[in-house]
Amino acid sequence: MTEVLVADEVRVRFRTEGALRAMIHKNKDPFIDAVMGVSFTLGEGETLGLVGESGSGKTTLGRAIIGLASVYSGSIKFSGRELVGLPQSAFKNIRRDIAMMFQDPVASLSPRKTVRSLITEPFKIHGVKDCDYEAEARRLLGMVGLQEGFLGAFPHQLSGGQARRVGVARALALNPSVIIADEPTAGLDVSVQGEILNLMRRLQAELGLSYLIITHNLPVVRHVSDRLAIMYLGRFVEVGTTAEIFSQPAHPYTLGLLAAVPEPDPDKRRDKLELQGEIPSLRNRPAGCEFHTRCPFAVARCREEAPENREVAPGHFASCHFPFPDPADAKPVGSISAD
Repeated sequence: MTEVLVADEVRVRFRTEGALRAMIHKNKDPFIDAVMGVSFTLGEGETLGLVGESGSGKTTLGRAIIGLASVYSGSIKFSGRELVGLPQSAFKNIRRDIAMMFQDPVASLSPRKTVRSLITEPFKIHGVKDCDYEAEARRLLGMVGLQEGFLGAFPHQLSGGQARRVGVARALALNPSVIIADEPTAGLDVSVQGEILNLMRRLQAELGLSYLIITHNLPVVRHVSDRLAIMYLGRFVEVGTTAEIFSQPAHPYTLGLLAAVPEPDPDKRRDKLELQGEIPSLRNRPAGCEFHTRCPFAVARCREEAPENREVAPGHFASCHFPFPDPADAKPVGSISAD
């Protein structure tokens, strides 16, 4: 499989206070790390699901890929071209090939513009003049399953599902090869979520698109992702095929996320492990394994020593001192709510 996007040890930092204030407070490192040494590949026609709670760094990583967040160190290559260090003017062409669908389907669309203007805006931004804007708007609407009558509508006149379809059409305008979809089903009813995901799969098959889908909801990516990367406090704690992560999760955090997946069998619901507490602040990262403050399996070693990223099965990696070969083997060391 041809790799279209390759990230290697990507680190993104944000300043927490100005230089003068930091000097007064004698703060030698006035930064927080939102993304810490993340590496991944995305193949042609492949879907990688990036999963984690709010604050895990998923969206920051997505924005860093298209130059909306500065990369402190590491490498991001698109079709062999290094993106880190490019001036913003150079990212204009990159954004023709890597499109981003933002989280809120309605709020991400300008309320003052019609659907026609929203869909054709990318052509104007990138100076594409040798095309019929009206014809392109109709073509794109048809691709996402909307009738031409929506061209004159404003975002507030659209349902959530219709607004998301307009967002998909806008993302497709310049024929990108990669789409970064940030919470593509957020705020949508379950039935509408399925429609949007099916639409994305159909377009992928027709156009050969590669997707990086950012979400906190594992069921959303289960049937559309080839591989999953589980993210916690800016790091990948588990990476593997979707089938293997769902059948044999190796990291306790992944087990906790899977507990949120609806389960019709009440006996199985009682056996699931639920995440406890809140995700720690990036300003005060826990020592050792950063997940140990919420992990029911933590022992002294976990509180003192950071785990290595190890291959627990072919192509399946986990950053845990005691990765599970089988979820049934998981036995909590401490107390945990399983109701």
